[in-house]
Amino acid sequence: MAATALQVETLGPATPRGAIPLPRPGSGAAARRLGVLPMPSLEWNETVARATAPLYERVKAVVPPVEWPFFAPYVMAINHLKKERNAVILAHNYQTPEIYNCVADFVGDSLQLAREATKTEADIIVQGGVHFMAETSKLLNPDKVVLIPDLRAGCSLASSITGADVRLLRERFPGVPVVTYVNTSAEVKAESDICCTSSNAVAVVESFGVDKVILIPDEFLARWVATQTSVKIIAWKGHCEVHERFTAEELRRYRDSDPGVQILAHPECPPDVIAEADFTGSTSAMIHFVKSKRPKKVVMVTECSMADNVQAETPGVEFVRPCNLCPHMKRITLPKILESLVYLREEVEIDPLIAERARRAVERMVQLKN
Repeated sequence: MAATALQVETLGPATPRGAIPLPRPGSGAAARRLGVLPMPSLEWNETVARATAPLYERVKAVVPPVEWPFFAPYVMAINHLKKERNAVILAHNYQTPEIYNCVADFVGDSLQLAREATKTEADIIVQGGVHFMAETSKLLNPDKVVLIPDLRAGCSLASSITGADVRLLRERFPGVPVVTYVNTSAEVKAESDICCTSSNAVAVVESFGVDKVILIPDEFLARWVATQTSVKIIAWKGHCEVHERFTAEELRRYRDSDPGVQILAHPECPPDVIAEADFTGSTSAMIHFVKSKRPKKVVMVTECSMADNVQAETPGVEFVRPCNLCPHMKRITLPKILESLVYLREEVEIDPLIAERARRAVERMVQLKN
């Protein structure tokens, strides 16, 4: 039920800049147990060109021909090593096209990847995304090896709140359910009742059947959810450093230059940006909009690699790209994925006491029907 008036209270510090905490590296247990493999040849030749030609067909609209001779040997080597290691690669929508379309086994938003992580029979999961996503995969697959190709791939939202902050919120609002966005550390998830993503946040908030819920840490997501429900939302002042940079003025310029353009915004964007958009929804919802509606021209107000990936799947749709990049997502590259498979690094490990409690919150999200 749509709220007749905005009901949201925001607490907490602003998102710190340049303060992404580096997770502690793993012990390297997987490398000691499974062994290091030889680094494969990365030569560009006719054999590589023929073997990877079908994959280049997928991305030729967004990857220039001059770049493919660099990417192709890595693509071929990674796809070979996945079979040898019995590994799968989970790639978020914000990964670059050569990762998303050419080496990933499963792609999607955080919720889709979390669900795929529970189904895989692979021995090794390589996370094409940021650290909290790799932690989520590990929570759901405690007996599997989960690798993140670059430990520095953090998240401004995840760094904006701690487990201690959540405990203080519970003290201030006793008995109020805590819904934690999946873009958080395992420590924060462990203090929560359930997790959510942007695609199921409204359903999760309403699943408690109460009149007040704490939804953390993304303030703008919480404000958007508050417009979609009668539940009062208590929010936290955390922001995504990609989405908060978009402005309403920027969107008005796009519309002035072409009144027929369709503007799609992610709910992590500021409220004035959402007000200017024709549609607001999660990454999966925006993709569905483009594929089902087939607008002539579209602006996707989110991380710009997503537009490349959607364009590769929707020929005929023109994309206007307001290119805000996530610096953390872009730490994941083909060379680092290859090194991750060769050397089995970096292995994600979570304190068992934290993992047990955090797993419950994630599993409740995955099992929720919406």
